[in-house]
Amino acid sequence: MFESVYTQKKHRFLRPGENPTWEEDRTDLDTNEKTKFVYNANISLSLELQRQRLPIFHCRNQLLYLLENYQTVVLVGETGCGKSTQIPQYLLESGWCQDGKVVGVTEPRRVAAITLATRVAEETQSELGGHVVGYCVRFNECFEPRQTKIKYMTEGILMREMMADPLLRAYSVIVVDEVHERTLNTDIILGLLKKIIRKRRDLRIIVTSATVDAEKLKEFFNHNKGKQKDSAVIMSVEGKLYPVEIFFAKEPVPDYVLSAVNVVLEIHAKEDNGDILVFLTGMDEVGRAVSALKDAAADGRKSFKSRDELMVLPMYGSLSNNDQLMVFKRTPKNCRKVVVATNIAETSITIPGIVYVVDCGFVKTRFLNSKTGFDTLTVVPVSKAAAEQRAGRAGRLRPGKVYRLYTEADFDRLPSSSPAEMQRCSLSAAVLQLKALGIDNVLRFAFPSPPPARNLLLALELLCALGALGHSDATLTRPLGLQMAEFPLSPLHAKALIASGSVGGATDGNFGMLQAPERTCEVASRGGRVRHAEQRQAEEGDLLTWLNVFAAYSKVPEKESKAWCGRYYINHRAVRRTLEIKGHLLNILKKFDIAVVSCGGDGDRVRKAITAGFFPNAAYLHHSGSYHSVRGDLPMRVDPSSVLYNQSPHKWLVFCELVHTDQMYMKDCVAVEQEWLLTTAPHFYHVDYKMN
Repeated sequence: MFESVYTQKKHRFLRPGENPTWEEDRTDLDTNEKTKFVYNANISLSLELQRQRLPIFHCRNQLLYLLENYQTVVLVGETGCGKSTQIPQYLLESGWCQDGKVVGVTEPRRVAAITLATRVAEETQSELGGHVVGYCVRFNECFEPRQTKIKYMTEGILMREMMADPLLRAYSVIVVDEVHERTLNTDIILGLLKKIIRKRRDLRIIVTSATVDAEKLKEFFNHNKGKQKDSAVIMSVEGKLYPVEIFFAKEPVPDYVLSAVNVVLEIHAKEDNGDILVFLTGMDEVGRAVSALKDAAADGRKSFKSRDELMVLPMYGSLSNNDQLMVFKRTPKNCRKVVVATNIAETSITIPGIVYVVDCGFVKTRFLNSKTGFDTLTVVPVSKAAAEQRAGRAGRLRPGKVYRLYTEADFDRLPSSSPAEMQRCSLSAAVLQLKALGIDNVLRFAFPSPPPARNLLLALELLCALGALGHSDATLTRPLGLQMAEFPLSPLHAKALIASGSVGGATDGNFGMLQAPERTCEVASRGGRVRHAEQRQAEEGDLLTWLNVFAAYSKVPEKESKAWCGRYYINHRAVRRTLEIKGHLLNILKKFDIAVVSCGGDGDRVRKAITAGFFPNAAYLHHSGSYHSVRGDLPMRVDPSSVLYNQSPHKWLVFCELVHTDQMYMKDCVAVEQEWLLTTAPHFYHVDYKMN
C-alpha cells in the first residue's frame, strides 16, 4: 500500500461548478454575437460544447473589451482555463485578423507550439497549416505566408521575424504564452515588445501565464504612468481543476529514477485506470526509466495479466516531432499509457488521459559561472511553483493523485519560484540577437529581470573573441556577425559551421557539428562496447565519430536503414532528425555563399573548423591526470558517454557542453592541437612559458 510509504495530504484545488448548458451560455450575447459565434457551420456541436465548458469562455467578452481599450492585457489564467487554445480563436472571431493581419502566439517550447496549433485546427475544423491556423518552429514550419491567420511559434522565431520587420507590421495581436517559465527568449521578447508598442499604437499584447507577478508585468508595459488612463491592465481567470491528492515520501529516496519506476509499477498494480506522467530531469534518466519500465512490464506480464498493458513513451525536447506527438494520441483500449518526461510536460502542453503524476522533485537547469564564463547543466530541486504545476497535470480529466519522491519537510524548504534564465545563463546568444536587431546599447535595454552586469560583460567579451562584434566599439561585424545571428544556433556552433566553409570541413553537409545543438544523434552502448558500421569509433572524439556514423548511414539503402541502425545500436530516429536539420542549415550556408565542400576524409580539417568555433571551451591534460579548463583552470573529466572516456588521454580537447553532477563532465569532446588554438585565436590565447 502507498500509505505505508507516503504521507497523504489533500491538495486544495477548486472543484469546477456545474457545466453550463448550450442555451445558458448564449443568454448574455446579442443577436450579432450569436450569429457570428454560435452558428459557425465549421465547428461541430461536440467541439463547441467542449469550448463552452472552459472557464475562459465566460470571460470572452470581458477580454475583448479590455483589448479594445488597453494596449497590453496581463492575463493570469489558472491551469486548465483554456487560455492557450481559446484566446486566438476569440481574436479571429472578433475581427482581429482582417486586412491580412495575423494573430501570433509564442510558446517557450516547440512541442507546445505544434500541439496547440493542432488542437486549434481540430476545433476550427480546418487544415493545419492552411488559411486558419499553422505553426513555425526551428527547422520545421507548417503555415501559409500572408494567408494563415493564427500562427503559433517559438519565441526565437518571432525574434528572427523582427530582424526582417522590426515593428512586426504583419501582426495585429501578439500573445506571449507561459511567461512564468521566464526563459531567456521570453525576457528578450517582452523587452522588445515594450519598445514596439510605443511606435505601434494599434498593436495589442496579451501576456498569459498560470503563475506570474501580474503587477510587476503591468508596470513594465504601462507607458502611460502618471496619466489619466493606464496602457496595461490585469485580468484573472479561474482554472478548471479537479481535486488532487498529494502523497509525500516518508523518507528521502536514494535513487529517484528507480523509485519512480517502482511507484509506477505499484500504481499499475493497485490503482484504477488512468494514465501516468513521470517527471525526471533529462534525456539519459528518461531513457533509463523507459527501459526499466519496459523490462519490468515484460517480466511481470503474468502478475499483471488481469491489468491493462503498459505503453511506455518518452518525452523530451530533442525527440523528433513524430515521437513527441505520440504521447498525445489516445491510449489504446486495454492499455495504460506511461509518459516519462522532462519538465517539458510541466506547462504549455496537456497530455490527455493523465490521472497520476510521479514527481522526482528535481530539474536540470543551466547556470553560468561568472568567474569562468562557462555554462553548466546542473540538477537542482524544483521550486514550489513548478511542483504545483506538475501536480496540476493530474487534475485535468478527473480527480487525480500525485506522488512526490521527497518529504513534506523538503517541499517546505523549496524556493517559491525559479530565477529567470536571464539572470543565471550565458547571454552571448541574446546579445548577438539584440545587436542584429539594431540595439547597440544592451546595457540600457529594458529587461523585465535585469541580468547581472558581469554576465553581460562576459557575453560581450566572448562575442568579440568570436569576431561577431568589433573590438573597438562592440558593434556587429559584417558579414561574420550578421551571418552568425542568422543561424538558429549558439554563437559557438554558428562560428564553427561558418568556419567549415573556409577549411573544407563541412563534408558534404554531414558535419558532425549538426548533432550538437539538440544532441540529435545518440549512439547507444551495450555491454560496455559501442559498435559502428564499417568504421571504428574515431580516436579524435565524439563529433568525428558521429560524422563516421553519418557517412556509413548514407551508404545504406533506405529500406534497410532502420535495421542497420538497430544492428549497430544507433538511434535511427535521431539520425533522421539530424539529416532534416542538415538540410535547413545547408540552405542558410548557401544563402551566404559559404562553400559546402567535403573534407575528403581529412579529419584534421573538421577538427580545425570545430576549433575555430569552440576555442573558448578548451581543456588541457593536467599533471594530476584529469583535465583542466584553460579559462578558470577548473578540474574536469570526460563524460562516460564520450568515445574518449576509455582512450589514452589527449593533451588538448575542446568540448561543446559541461554537465555538473558530482564533478564537471565534458560532453561532445574533440581532440585538438595546441598550435591550432594559438593560430585560430591568437587574441584569446598565448603561451605562458613560465607555466611550461
